[in-house]
Amino acid sequence: MGFGHFIKNTDVVGQGLFVILVIMSLLSWALIITKGVGLILRQRRSKTFLNFFWNATSLEAVQHEITTHGVSEPFAHLTSHAMHAQAHHARYGAAKLEEAGSAQDFLTRTIKKVLDEETMRLESGLAVLATIGATAPFVGLFGTVWGVYHALLAIGATGAGTLDKVAGPVGEALVMTGVGLAVAIPAVMGYNWLTRSNRVWGARLDAFAFELFTFLSTGQTLKTNANVHPLKTTSTGN
Repeated sequence: MGFGHFIKNTDVVGQGLFVILVIMSLLSWALIITKGVGLILRQRRSKTFLNFFWNATSLEAVQHEITTHGVSEPFAHLTSHAMHAQAHHARYGAAKLEEAGSAQDFLTRTIKKVLDEETMRLESGLAVLATIGATAPFVGLFGTVWGVYHALLAIGATGAGTLDKVAGPVGEALVMTGVGLAVAIPAVMGYNWLTRSNRVWGARLDAFAFELFTFLSTGQTLKTNANVHPLKTTSTGN
């Protein structure tokens, strides 16, 4: 008597619930591993780029580095689009509605757009983890209720209601609850870890965007009033 015996002797509903839990587990672990590896690589590449950026002798050197090695992390992506926006507006001016306003207005909108894109990229897949973490215990609980129901029907049909007859089928059914928790716990922990990591990197990217905006606008980095962000000021004005 065991969980294998329960799966073998349960009906299509119980087996279907077990398959759903297995799929949930595989999907959650795939997301956790994929996004975890991506987070580690992003941290290393971002650190390398930031070290190069702040030690570069000119914006031309930064542009040459991006052109040569491409963009592989959020900070380089933001820098590339911001520098391109500044150069484009300086060369062509406001030729379209999306380019309307001053050079600083166009640069602000470009940076805001890139920040939104990076935020969406960081948060992709997290809704799936949250859904699995919230629903897996109830899927397992439903499997337990379904298994207990059929176990009690079998016991009632045979007329044997002693403890040794009840414990086996009911205990096997309760394993479904354990499976649901085994699926939900890693999903919840992975979601919390990734959410916190994304929040930290989002804050760092936002701070870098402020420094980048100031540097491209004035040619100097701003070390004071670091809590004031031109993008936030613009958004509140709308």
